[in-house]
Amino acid sequence: MQTVLVTGGVGFIGSNFILKARKEQWANIINLDKLTCACNPQTLAKLQDDAGYHFVQGDIGNAELVRDLLERYQPSAVINFAAESHVDRSILNPQDFIQTNVLGAFQLLEASKQYWERLSAQQRESFRFLHVSTDEVYGSLSPTDSAFREDTPYAPNSPYAASKAGSDHLVRAYFHTYGLPTLITNCSNNYGPYQFPEKLIPLIILNALQGRSLPIYGDGQNIRDWLYVTDHCEALYLILQSSRIGETYNIGGNNEQTNLTVVEKICAILDELVPTNDRYSSLITFVSDRLGHDRRYAVDCSKINRELGWQPNENFDSGLLKTIQWYLSHPIWVQQVQSGAYQTWIQQNYGDKVTVLSR
Repeated sequence: MQTVLVTGGVGFIGSNFILKARKEQWANIINLDKLTCACNPQTLAKLQDDAGYHFVQGDIGNAELVRDLLERYQPSAVINFAAESHVDRSILNPQDFIQTNVLGAFQLLEASKQYWERLSAQQRESFRFLHVSTDEVYGSLSPTDSAFREDTPYAPNSPYAASKAGSDHLVRAYFHTYGLPTLITNCSNNYGPYQFPEKLIPLIILNALQGRSLPIYGDGQNIRDWLYVTDHCEALYLILQSSRIGETYNIGGNNEQTNLTVVEKICAILDELVPTNDRYSSLITFVSDRLGHDRRYAVDCSKINRELGWQPNENFDSGLLKTIQWYLSHPIWVQQVQSGAYQTWIQQNYGDKVTVLSR
């Protein structure tokens, strides 16, 4: 079985990928993660006795550590999930995003290139560096614009998106300049189990269950394409195994929804599953808009469907129901991530916003 070095594997998408990789026996996993405040190590606790899984706490910007892991474990692939990934956090503190998403990615690329150059010809041929990125690098769409394609020009509008665009360009440069066998994926908004509740869907689920306000930026008409995280993981594994090096693939769920519709659907499901005297939608509160808030993202997945035969299995309604059921059935995990630094950040980000309309 191949060995894969996964960076940022305690985060939302990375942890889901690792759990699926070990369950499906895709690969042995070395997980390098520095354990930021948006991580819960208990997500991967079930793997603590798994001989095919090894966790290392550390930063992708630590070149010496990365080189040591590559030489020690001899992976056939590196998958880079490691990133500061929340737009709101990037507005409050952009330096962290430049440090991890640009400079950290550079150190990881450089160490991977040096490792790859010392491999045998056969090992060099099979090695892959897969960089997981976002559709936000493409900027914002109007309601009538065509969805983002792989050749859509980059136009990032937030410090987060700009930092991810920078790392994408570095990955592409290492392929064209040095021949490092890289791959890039740009995904739409992920949702599903184990997502830290600073993101919209888990934030709304948990606030509703606790009787707190359900904050929606602006008029709630910002549109996102929603991708169930397991579908994303399956796409990544397929790309790792079957795609041509140097390629970029957009991965989306074909599920465009306004933020307001997402919140209303969560409320309707909770009304059925956990009924109360009042409807959960009564908690909806419109707050002052995020700075530089992109109006619409949409992803054209025709390339990955055409070349690799991938398409999402979950539609938004089925995936949302599974997600809500997961949070309802994992109260201990929720309790672990809703303490300390998380609560401080929630107050910092939402506590001082002016309510412009409630209903």
